[in-house]
Amino acid sequence: MSEVVKAQGRTRGRDPGSAETARLGTKREALVAAAIRAFAEHGYEGTRVEAIAGELGIAKGSVFAHFGSKAGLFLAAYEAAVRQLPRWQDAPPDVLAAGFFATVRYWLDRTGHLVREDWTVYRVTLVGNHGTDLALKRDVVRFLADEDPYGTAAFVAEGMARGEVRDDLSPALVTGVLDWLAERFQDAQVSEELDPGLFRRATPADRARRVEEFVELLRSAIGRR
Repeated sequence: MSEVVKAQGRTRGRDPGSAETARLGTKREALVAAAIRAFAEHGYEGTRVEAIAGELGIAKGSVFAHFGSKAGLFLAAYEAAVRQLPRWQDAPPDVLAAGFFATVRYWLDRTGHLVREDWTVYRVTLVGNHGTDLALKRDVVRFLADEDPYGTAAFVAEGMARGEVRDDLSPALVTGVLDWLAERFQDAQVSEELDPGLFRRATPADRARRVEEFVELLRSAIGRR
């Protein structure tokens, strides 16, 4: 068989549409990654779409073709950032075996890693949770409710099944309470790490005691009686 015929056969076997879809997917991923860095560094208002496009060497209109608007780009960046953060049940097996509240304590003890290891993606979640207008905030809340990216509903269900979490309350309410309170607690911890001059400098013992007190408060609210 000639090389020409072989080449024609390879061309006929390839789906041009699949190649184009892959190319667009790669471009979209690059845009989202660049947007995460930009929104983390500059916040929502301070980020310029043209700067993101320029970083990638593409036209500003190409960004809007993919995401429709700056808000659409941010929402895609927020969703991608949240999916990179750990889920409750990603704790080590021995921690999960120790139970629901031991797992909560494990993640709260590791709040510092959000500053040191996952800062870029965590900063984008902070911007989405606290630094956007109501219309965009509504989309953020809808995404969190629909996708449950931290696996909180499954974690709560497991806690109820093990007899550690109250089952006289609706699972949806307990899930919401855990998400709301843990998020605010970690935000406070991270704020202290980022701007120690704003708060009295907490010692490791202070932070450990604070985590224990928070877990005990949470246990008193949603723990099985």
